Amino acid sequence: MTLPLSRIRNIGIIAHIDAGKTTVTERMLFASGAKHRAGEVDMGTTTTDDDPEEAERGITIYSACVQFPWTVAGLSETGYKDVSEAGYKDVVINLIDTPGHVDFTAEVERSLRVLDGGVVVFSAREGVEAQSETVWRQANKYHVPRLAFINKLDREGANFEAVYEEIETRLGARPVALQIPVGQGPAHTANPFRGVIDLVRMKLLTFPEGKEGTKIISADIVDEDLAHEAQLWRERLLESLYNYSNELMELALAEEPILESLIHKVIREATLHLQIQPVLCGSALHGMGVQPVLDAVAAYLPNPTDVPPVEGIDISQKHKGKGKAVEAAGVDAKKKILRRPDPAEPFCGLVFKVQPYKTGDLAWVRIYSGTLEPNSRVLNSTRDKKENVAQLWRIHASKKDEQLEVARAGDIVGIIGLRDSITGDTLCDTREPILLASIEFPETVISMAIEPESTDDRKKLSDTLDMLRKQDPTFRAEENPETGQTLISGMGELHLEVIQHRLLRDFRMNVKVHKPRVSYRETVARSADAMGECSRMIQGTQHAAKVRIRIEPFEKGIGPVTVTNSLDHGLPSELLNVVLEELESAGQGGGLLGFPLMRLKATVLGGQVAETGPSEIAFRTATNQAFDAALRAAGPVLLEPIMKLEISTPDDHVGDLVCDLQQRRAIILSTESRGTATVLHAEAPLANLFGYSSAMRSLSQGRASCSMEPSTYAPAPDDVLQRFLGEA
Repeated sequence: MTLPLSRIRNIGIIAHIDAGKTTVTERMLFASGAKHRAGEVDMGTTTTDDDPEEAERGITIYSACVQFPWTVAGLSETGYKDVSEAGYKDVVINLIDTPGHVDFTAEVERSLRVLDGGVVVFSAREGVEAQSETVWRQANKYHVPRLAFINKLDREGANFEAVYEEIETRLGARPVALQIPVGQGPAHTANPFRGVIDLVRMKLLTFPEGKEGTKIISADIVDEDLAHEAQLWRERLLESLYNYSNELMELALAEEPILESLIHKVIREATLHLQIQPVLCGSALHGMGVQPVLDAVAAYLPNPTDVPPVEGIDISQKHKGKGKAVEAAGVDAKKKILRRPDPAEPFCGLVFKVQPYKTGDLAWVRIYSGTLEPNSRVLNSTRDKKENVAQLWRIHASKKDEQLEVARAGDIVGIIGLRDSITGDTLCDTREPILLASIEFPETVISMAIEPESTDDRKKLSDTLDMLRKQDPTFRAEENPETGQTLISGMGELHLEVIQHRLLRDFRMNVKVHKPRVSYRETVARSADAMGECSRMIQGTQHAAKVRIRIEPFEKGIGPVTVTNSLDHGLPSELLNVVLEELESAGQGGGLLGFPLMRLKATVLGGQVAETGPSEIAFRTATNQAFDAALRAAGPVLLEPIMKLEISTPDDHVGDLVCDLQQRRAIILSTESRGTATVLHAEAPLANLFGYSSAMRSLSQGRASCSMEPSTYAPAPDDVLQRFLGEA
């Protein structure tokens, strides 16, 4: 039986590290009946953290996909129906559990690119943290409707209202509370967390079986103080919704009863249009509040038909041959086409993850339109290559679960048989080609040299690194042609450490690593003009040309190097294109110190064609000579990566940590109090942050926590620049 699109939910669980994402996922699987017992992160028994490295560290490193059905628990006169008694399944949820550590933010990026909705988890004690802001921005970027779940209300220092306000002030969101907690804190406190109040139905929900069961009891709110507080929050809820429904406002002005069905309808429409973010609460570890989250996913988050049709570039008519997709993407006048989420439409999908297997790579694909069957051929329009779809699989965590006979619009499936496709590539019908927007990933921030223990393993290391690079878009591996060293680059120390452990554990390769190297960048100190000349005799023909260019600092460029020309350059258009193309190529080749260039503008001022006639070779040579001369005249500026830090520490250790940060050339931006802890916001050069996690734990007796993410690039001190000038 074909599942209607209206019953599919493609969602992601996103949050800061240690907010409880994986535990929420486990409780969802348990509540739905997909698991007979919920696993625990600390025990390494969760479904989605199935990699040995994840189980050992107790964190999510790789995104994992699970599918399970969910029955929306309706209310009878006696309250919520027990899930186990329900006779049908309302929706099927494809859920992706994502990492919360900044080093693995690419997993969040590519997951949000293909998902329709999200559940953002916040810790009731720590509130909105650094990575919370990052994933929220990523969700905004892809226009993903989302719910918020305030977790860990059973923890010491939990504060629902403070976190609710932070969601609004720090994230610029429009939260709307659909629930409030009854009590906050652990069982030994005077007013422990023991249930939630549903503000739409005005019922008290309790979870008597805790982590051992899924039963929910719904009852009237008897306590007068609770009833009064709930009424205030309900009025706040309705006032928020008046802005999005005239019908709701008219009923309120007429003081007529407001039906629950109308409230649900307005919440859903406002959520789908990114106007509000419903907020729910609970404690996933103790099995409290997770079922209402699943109800909210089914009721408020979009199904594939609620999402606008996917937009792509029509590449069916022009630009035949190699590089068609890249060329087509650059043509402003290229026709844009839409594909609706309909099985009757031509097939198109996006590869958003590639997972290596000994029997062949498993490509994770979101199907946006049409149908796909095994043993068929599709077009990779990004690379203009045809691919074989040998097998289709349903994905469970990171493994193949069940082989499929057909996949339709709205599905997330694994494909075996693709040879050339990588993350971000478009797959489509060979007769109806389309090119979808790819996935952009942040630049790497840290590098280290790596070498095998023996020269015999060099080829094996190269092949292995190529495979890892195909799997992880934020991992780079390249050989320095001058030193012969293999440099690997990633998003942080933990990222590269995990790669190193994988080489040893999965591929039996014991490699040597050297001190991490920071990914510096270069720009120029000032504007400089330079003339390049070429005069050569090649096979009896004189090739001569002159090119004059200007190089200057440029902060507003979209790419690393912006290439343009003056209006009075005086060059024929075909030669101007040659010069501009060569300048772009030179800009990709690195600066005087050997680091990639950025924040740079190169302008073609003019040129001179020899009497013997125009020569493309001569103009390319003269352009390169002018570029090198202008770089030397403008003077190099070394740019170092700056990291944004958020450190949470008990008040007793603030002084020691601030002192240590200042020694690392950090700038303290602000401090704030959150419960019993102080949060420091700072920026510091990455070069001075190697080993900081260990130093921070030592200074705070293991009580402080830290998160960092790339912020910007800033000029490095002169002594660092002089050291590199000496090496150059």
